[in-house]
Amino acid sequence: MKLTQGKINELLSESACEHNHKKDGKGKNKSCTQQAQPGAAQGGCAFDGAMIALVPITDAAHLVHGPIACAGNSWGSRGSLSSGPMLYKMGFTTDLNENDVIFGGEKRLYKAILEIQQRYNPAAIFVYSTCVTALIGDDLDAVCQTAAEKTGTPVIPVNSPGFIGSKNLGNRVGGEALLDYVVGTREPELTTPYDINLIGEYNIAGELWNVLPLFEKLGIRVLAQITGDGRYQDIACAHRAKLNVMICSKALINMARKMEEKYGIPYIEESFYGVEDMNRCLRNIAAKLGDPNLQQRVEQLIAAETEKLNEALIPYRERLKGKRVVLYTGGVKSWSIISAAKDLGMEVCATSTKKSTEEDKARIKELLGKDGIMLEKGNAQELLRVIAQTRAEMLIAGGRNQYTALKARIPFLDINQERHHPYAGYDGLVEMARELDEALHSPVWEQIRQPAPWE
Repeated sequence: MKLTQGKINELLSESACEHNHKKDGKGKNKSCTQQAQPGAAQGGCAFDGAMIALVPITDAAHLVHGPIACAGNSWGSRGSLSSGPMLYKMGFTTDLNENDVIFGGEKRLYKAILEIQQRYNPAAIFVYSTCVTALIGDDLDAVCQTAAEKTGTPVIPVNSPGFIGSKNLGNRVGGEALLDYVVGTREPELTTPYDINLIGEYNIAGELWNVLPLFEKLGIRVLAQITGDGRYQDIACAHRAKLNVMICSKALINMARKMEEKYGIPYIEESFYGVEDMNRCLRNIAAKLGDPNLQQRVEQLIAAETEKLNEALIPYRERLKGKRVVLYTGGVKSWSIISAAKDLGMEVCATSTKKSTEEDKARIKELLGKDGIMLEKGNAQELLRVIAQTRAEMLIAGGRNQYTALKARIPFLDINQERHHPYAGYDGLVEMARELDEALHSPVWEQIRQPAPWE
């Protein structure tokens, strides 16, 4: 895939994204077109977004063509787990130096691809461009094509230099690479009327493993996981699915839309967090697949799982009821975690809308009610003000906000990609309740809120 300004504009003006439904483009979310500034790339660049989207393909090698810092600073930032191959955990980089910048890095890249193929024999090799290699003009597509012909292994160029835009744009660039070079290149051994793809689910902390058994009980087959705990050959067969289920808001919405246009596969957007959302997800999948028997099995499964869940949550609901929390995260979690917290009897006083679509914001308004606060921007000072204003008893946010919670002397729960506990599905809600309970009722908070002995 040649990365031209036209291609970038196409990805930024994705027709399936609510941000682009405003007349004459007015009122669009500016974050879509914002570019990371040198020295201030907090929140991720396009290179980071492409890696986040594709690295969870576990049996592939992921080679970063650029200086070593590009690989070193981004590797392992998302806790995607694998049930098999661990090759995706190895960090490969061409480690360009000053000479390569002057004379070009294509020869070094070609040698690196051959060495990876010889030593590790991966199912495929994804090659990521960076700011440096894009600026010096290395022809990633040509090198990858030559290396693929030489080795017989698919070598996929991912033209994702960080300077072209945000992490979200990088996600879409990764999706384009899969569409152009992977999806549709292989036929599955067999198909069923119940084949689905999961798009935008990255198996953080093994969350996918809470949900797959539910699909198995219903007789629904997940043909391809794009990309959490994914396998290259499965994704190559993804064009034969009957339905695409979008999980992570709009990160790979371009992939879902283009698969609908090219292969006629409809898509729906769902969430695995909270009882209501999990129930709705299963019902919507069954309805889209159009099998009355499947819909009946879904209702039976929901009844059985809900009864089991309610029994498991009895002690936690008693201890969490009425607890006030502030939620600061992005995308689909900005509303789906509200739903999960409400299932536990908690009150969400405020949530962020920084990376949320218009559809996300509408759901947030409905869930929060008229008194809920929607945070467009949330630096530490603003979060501390909202915590004090709402008398919140807990902050649920990403890892870098834990110090804000400590300043406010309230408990903190990590909900973002660095977390180590799975919160998806029915079992995930029990795990979330356990973590919330342990954090809220830890004796340390009582101690640190007491005046110091010398005061």
